[in-house]
Amino acid sequence: MSVGRYVRFEAQGAAAFGRLEGERVESLSAAPWAGGRPTGTAYRQGEVRLLAPCQPTKIVCVGRNYREHAAELGNEPPREPLLFLKPPSAVIGPDAPILYPPASRRVDYEGELALVMGKRCARLKPDDNPLNYLFGFTCLNDVTARDLQKADGQFTRSKGFDTFCPLGPVIATGLDAAGLVVETYVNGERRQRGATPEMIFPLDAIIRFISSVMTLEPGDVISTGTPAGVGPLQIGDVVEVVIEGIGRLRNPVAAAT
Repeated sequence: MSVGRYVRFEAQGAAAFGRLEGERVESLSAAPWAGGRPTGTAYRQGEVRLLAPCQPTKIVCVGRNYREHAAELGNEPPREPLLFLKPPSAVIGPDAPILYPPASRRVDYEGELALVMGKRCARLKPDDNPLNYLFGFTCLNDVTARDLQKADGQFTRSKGFDTFCPLGPVIATGLDAAGLVVETYVNGERRQRGATPEMIFPLDAIIRFISSVMTLEPGDVISTGTPAGVGPLQIGDVVEVVIEGIGRLRNPVAAAT
């Protein structure tokens, strides 16, 4: 797949998909994985508002996929990918605020590499390469109400609040996934750093495992786990997930009203 940077954006009150070329956003007729073509309309990047770069039917997350992160939370590394879901209603885009819910006293950042599917994927055959179903890569922040996760003993409420799935800023295609580095910054200070070779389960194995459980649709998102270094956010903080080749996903933290 050729190298590309794809976005969803809002301009003149309407949302569209686009391809980012330098500081220029070229509008597409549909999602790029659905055959979207240039419409002939283009904008300067400063004229548009970037949205989450896709609208997934589901966000499938892999827990404890870095050994050091499992250890910092007192957990054993899993023998199979540990899956949980975040709802589509949790998705927000770049610069949109993460809303700190009144029900929680401890909300954590979790910077992650996310995969965006380009083809329907289900029950792959042994000789079927899972990466052929992938469209590209983006940044994701698996925001978590840590105190509620511990209280509930499972993940749905703690990871499902509205705004708890920042996504973006672009979907990058054509990257070499073997050496991607994930970093998270809070107020400009680096808190996390991890690379894809450190994952317990590699990307192809993750896609294959998930597709044996549920059908992945084009535009669906898989989040591949967070490195060690998770920690709390406070109202007024700015959190950034940074992956070279994709960009910087920036979100402020605000009180829910």
